[in-house]
Amino acid sequence: MRGGAGVRAAGLAGALVLAALAVSGCGLKSGSPMVDDVTPGKLGQGEPLKGASLTVTSKNFSENIILGQMIGLVFKAAGAEVLDRTNLPGSISAREAIVKGDADAMYEYTGTGWITYLGNSAPIPDPRRQWEAVRDADRRNGVVWLPQAAMDNTYALAVSRKNNEKYHLRTLSDAAALSRKDPSAVTVCVENEFASRDDGLLGMRKAYGMRLPAASIKKMDAGIIYTQVSQSHACLLGEVYTTDGRIRAMDLTVLEDDRHFFPHYNAAPVVHAATYEKYPALAKLLDPVTAKLSTAVARELNAQVDVDGRDPHDVAKEWLLKEGFIKAG
Repeated sequence: MRGGAGVRAAGLAGALVLAALAVSGCGLKSGSPMVDDVTPGKLGQGEPLKGASLTVTSKNFSENIILGQMIGLVFKAAGAEVLDRTNLPGSISAREAIVKGDADAMYEYTGTGWITYLGNSAPIPDPRRQWEAVRDADRRNGVVWLPQAAMDNTYALAVSRKNNEKYHLRTLSDAAALSRKDPSAVTVCVENEFASRDDGLLGMRKAYGMRLPAASIKKMDAGIIYTQVSQSHACLLGEVYTTDGRIRAMDLTVLEDDRHFFPHYNAAPVVHAATYEKYPALAKLLDPVTAKLSTAVARELNAQVDVDGRDPHDVAKEWLLKEGFIKAG
């Protein structure tokens, strides 16, 4: 997977061992000071973090790096000295850094928290209730979940504009109905793991009554799926992540999950508990930023990195400046 909402459910035990080795091996000694000359805008007035020394982290895919940079820049504008340790390999490394206090804050995803870190097999359909459940359960691990964003980096199926001019698909129920009416019309490109998971294609087919003969399922790497769907030849539908910038760049239409099958992966800031106790002002600094993060905003910001080739730090800073959250010094 591209990274999406992270490791999600697969291989947690092994991943935790590898992460522990990775974290202990590098000792999280890397990173660099965030030296931007930024000042308070809507956020950080009175510099509530003056004198604080805080470390921000993230996973190693574009969206999560952008979000990590946002946290660091807001902290910087509020008067803190900030150490940038974003772009850690994999979800578990960043998670362990927050749990152990090697890092103070990052953006995490509720579905990842609920299923991967907290060991639940079934997602909670209501996104608000899932966030509340994760927030309450993760306190025992020393992790504080601040309010979540509307942006939801979950699984979806997408179709090209060209193909959809013929079929007029809007929802997954529409796609399922087409598969029952004309099974040869619906071909799907997916990753190997997604094809066999109960919370992936396997479960989705059952939930929607989708008729997909084996020959209609084509397995391939995630990066190739977007190209294949946009070219409108190999597959009618393709597995995508809802916040991926290539959806906009390749003019794909994401089908609505009208039966709410896929888990929610809403982004929310997570903070090491001791840090939050020392600096409760973190919530007032990050809540307004989170409230502005929709799935559409995430697609736009991700596209600037993954399609246009821009630096995640620059994208994050430009957006914060445009929103008036911080000002250039």
